[in-house]
Amino acid sequence: MAKLTYKVSYYVLYVLFAIILIVLGLFFFGGDAQGDAVLMGVDPAMWQPAQTDSLLYLMYGLFGLAVLATVLAFLFQFGAALKDNPGNALKSLLGFVLLIAILVIAWAMGSGEPLVIPGYDGTDNVPFWLKLTDMFLYTIYILLGLTILAMLFGSIKKRLS
Repeated sequence: MAKLTYKVSYYVLYVLFAIILIVLGLFFFGGDAQGDAVLMGVDPAMWQPAQTDSLLYLMYGLFGLAVLATVLAFLFQFGAALKDNPGNALKSLLGFVLLIAILVIAWAMGSGEPLVIPGYDGTDNVPFWLKLTDMFLYTIYILLGLTILAMLFGSIKKRLS
């Protein structure tokens, strides 16, 4: 079974590499945007690639795939651990609960006050999207800080023992 999963993941990895290379090739060598794809108000001397949407959709797809793989791996690992050792399985659930708590705290810290952006008439300058963006930024900052602290304390603990 392990050999089969290795083979499948091996081929999936190379298929994803091929897709990424194709889309990057289209983005960089696909020419300039024409017609409705050209953004108005942008300096005409600036390059506007024709395949920007393809690159963005690829990134959305890869992000969704990463989130899905992470959630499924967590559920399978938690289910297997729950069957073998329920105590350790519940301890592993602590990390997930802490992540949810950090997301909730970061959401509460976020500001929903609309930004003053000269020349922007879009629909995304609303409290929900502003708080969501702040939540992701604060979560990154908090997790980065916790990672640095864990590295420092881990190395200090290793030196002392």
